[in-house]
Amino acid sequence: MMTDKLGYLVSALMLVTPWPLLATGLVLGFGANRYPRLYRKVVSASALFALLAAIGSAFAYAAGWRHPATYFSLDLPHGLGVFEINTDVDPLTITMLLLVAFVGVIVTRFASTYMDGDPREGEFHRWLALTLGSFFTLIVVGNLWAFLASWIATSLFLHELLAFYRDRPVAILAARKKYLLHRLADVSLLSAIVLIVRDLHTSDFSGIGPSLLAYHGALPGGLFVAGGLIVFAAILKSAQFPFHGWLIQVMEAPTPVSALLHAGIIYTGAFLVLRTSPLLSFENGARDALVFVGLLSIGLTSLMMITETNIKESLAYSTCAQMGFMLMECGLGLYTVAVMHILSHSVYKAHAFLSSGSVVDHFRAPSLPSASILPSLLRALFGLGVGTGMTFAIGSAFGVAFGQEPALIVLGIILSVAISRLMLPALDMQHAGTARLFLETGVMSAGVCTAYFGLHQLFDAFLGALLPTVPFPQTLFQVFLLAAVALTFFALLLIQQLLPRILERPVWRAVYVHLSNGLYIDILIERLVGPGGPSPKQPLRETPLSKTRQSEVLS
Repeated sequence: MMTDKLGYLVSALMLVTPWPLLATGLVLGFGANRYPRLYRKVVSASALFALLAAIGSAFAYAAGWRHPATYFSLDLPHGLGVFEINTDVDPLTITMLLLVAFVGVIVTRFASTYMDGDPREGEFHRWLALTLGSFFTLIVVGNLWAFLASWIATSLFLHELLAFYRDRPVAILAARKKYLLHRLADVSLLSAIVLIVRDLHTSDFSGIGPSLLAYHGALPGGLFVAGGLIVFAAILKSAQFPFHGWLIQVMEAPTPVSALLHAGIIYTGAFLVLRTSPLLSFENGARDALVFVGLLSIGLTSLMMITETNIKESLAYSTCAQMGFMLMECGLGLYTVAVMHILSHSVYKAHAFLSSGSVVDHFRAPSLPSASILPSLLRALFGLGVGTGMTFAIGSAFGVAFGQEPALIVLGIILSVAISRLMLPALDMQHAGTARLFLETGVMSAGVCTAYFGLHQLFDAFLGALLPTVPFPQTLFQVFLLAAVALTFFALLLIQQLLPRILERPVWRAVYVHLSNGLYIDILIERLVGPGGPSPKQPLRETPLSKTRQSEVLS
């Protein structure tokens, strides 16, 4: 009997994770501004409880006490299935729960100091608790309708944090744009769920895969539409081009909000794609859209990031590019790689935003004189050659079958570009006596590459059964997409190295100015939002940045 009860321990711990935060916001939040210091302690304690519950659920899962449980059930009319309060007990949920709980503790503790003395400090902590609590709920629930409710609640509570400073027109305008785009995402996801429930006769994420087996690959039209709607909702939530402008402008919100958004909530779209991967893996069109939109965002937002002079907005452009990378990995069928990317990027971006003030000195560093175009090009090609050889040699040693899956070859090329970036400082002619530096950099690059493939194997072992790699189709269009991915990353590397020379030509200086203003795409969305304060646009910038700033294009 005791063993049977312990079997539901994971489910129980996951279910109670968000409730202290939600109760703190809903019940105690109305008097938050009266006792702000006491209230922030309660919020911090609730976040710590969430972390302990997440750690406990991980240990219980490892011990085998992992039976799913349903705590509430309500039949819905018109064939819409069942609304249930249940938990999705699987490795993906455990991983994301631990990640968000860890980030939540850091953000709440930082916010306790950051917001100290603010006239509305208590109210801020109230919305922070509600946002975190609803996001935890989104992660743990296994029912599609409960997921939708948490999806909407998280967005609405986050809106209050983004618009916290009512006297900042830029913040209000950005929050309104985000509000509009997220309501479109809500409608898109709602429509997709209706189609899924009616065609597959299941209201749970765990039932999607088994229900699809009955169709033997010949899916009805409604499920194809549902897959497209899910991709559209994920693109909107992930702030992908051309819907990225709001994410750049929400830097007017308090820094803890930026950290929470960029290190956690921004992954909502990618998490939805991972949850519905059994359906999307059947649909080549949906996967192609993920790869294409992700690649477009990587290329354009990386170039826009070069031109950005604001540190926090530069980090926001980086997030857009990284989210595009994650969606592209999902489109390629490399789901475990996407989860590994989420974890590493989340921790890095939380630290980057919370320490953004100390980064100023880095950007004030004097720029170095640029070398001639030939040595720059040769260094880039040589570094890429070394990185490619190292990547594919170490990957093959780990048993990665590059020849059997073209998507893995493309991933290897991307990693080769990243490794070459580590090698380039040792190849810079401005360093005297580079033999030792080259050796040290080579050892460090090999260590990074080894760690990457080691983690890849670890994540495959932990998540592979739930999120198996799905081969990317090899039609002519898909081959073109894979080639475009490889060429885009190679082009970004060359642009980074040759930018000083490129900008000597008037046509490229004009392109630089257009990129610095976001290609003016966001202006159209601002007009849809309507009046609400002066436009946050900066004056058109015409002066290229120093090479110190240019070096961040692939970060």
